[in-house]
Amino acid sequence: MTGIPTALIAGSGALPAHLARAMEAAGTPFLIAQVEGYEMAGAGHWPVETFALERLALLFDLLHARGMQRVVLAGTVHRPRLEPERIDPRTAQMLPRILPLLAQGDDGALRAVIALFEEDGFEVVGADAVAPGLLPPPGVPTAAQPSEADRRDAARAATILAALGASDLGQGAVVAQGLCLAVETLPGTDAMLAWVADVAGACRPDPKGAHGVLCKAPKSGQDRRIDLPAIGPATVEAAYRAGLAGIAVEAGGVLVLDPEKTLARSDALGLFLWVREP
Repeated sequence: MTGIPTALIAGSGALPAHLARAMEAAGTPFLIAQVEGYEMAGAGHWPVETFALERLALLFDLLHARGMQRVVLAGTVHRPRLEPERIDPRTAQMLPRILPLLAQGDDGALRAVIALFEEDGFEVVGADAVAPGLLPPPGVPTAAQPSEADRRDAARAATILAALGASDLGQGAVVAQGLCLAVETLPGTDAMLAWVADVAGACRPDPKGAHGVLCKAPKSGQDRRIDLPAIGPATVEAAYRAGLAGIAVEAGGVLVLDPEKTLARSDALGLFLWVREP
């Protein structure tokens, strides 16, 4: 095998399996370490090591023993509730640094995790380092194209996300006819789009006007090695149910899972996918 031995620290969701497949295809030696209490989708035939956050130091020992040199973190892990009786002595020494950062918000917590891995000798890389094909080039690869009204709505949504990102909030927003119908919060993109489909969609002032755009982008100033936003075929389905015209994602900042299926589903449902320059 070739490439740098890489540990995939996996939360729930589809992204970890996409990265595992990319590393397998590239011949990169890798190990999957699953956060206890979370389950990655499509684990398939790969062996998975499960670890508890209360025993992070023991995970570091395992990764060194297996020859891992770099780490990629992928998938969803909600703010942990640590069980004091499970914490091993070496991990306990890390807590005075970790706990204050956990109270600072998502970015603070993620930066703390990155720092701990780096200090133990691992290189932390982003998902795009192991699966560059998940970051599409700028353009509109779908048959449907955004109208001028759609482009204005996408620009308005991007402005909203930039403002929210400064407060460590949200990586998605829905704007229709210049009005913000919803912003993404902790429940995620699917919950936001369901809210638009069930409730907020009725707030469009002109039923015959622009249907609206889902915009996804990283938070301003976030460390892009971790927690990049992502979309996939399921996002397209949810946007269609919400009555939107399409999806706009920031070029270089949003992962597109199953790119071929995502484009095919967008074309089948008549939605555009616009990879827009920031």
